Amino acid sequence: MSRVLFLNMSETAAVDYCKGKSVGVSAIEKLSSGGVRLVCMSSDGAEKARTGLKSKLIKGDVTRAKHRPTKPLW
Repeated sequence: MSRVLFLNMSETAAVDYCKGKSVGVSAIEKLSSGGVRLVCMSSDGAEKARTGLKSKLIKGDVTRAKHRPTKPLW
């Protein structure tokens, strides 16, 4: 089971929901097409969030913004 969810909501609303349901968040990022990409700490947490936020799930393909560091990492 995937830990990634694509949601049609703000970052704040997604994090607040996860805090309220005791779902650990590994990463969250804004999507260029609107909404957020949420990565949960566990697949169980992702399933709990997927069930509770069923109406907010984005269906279909999602475009993520490209991220490239401006400075070398070394």
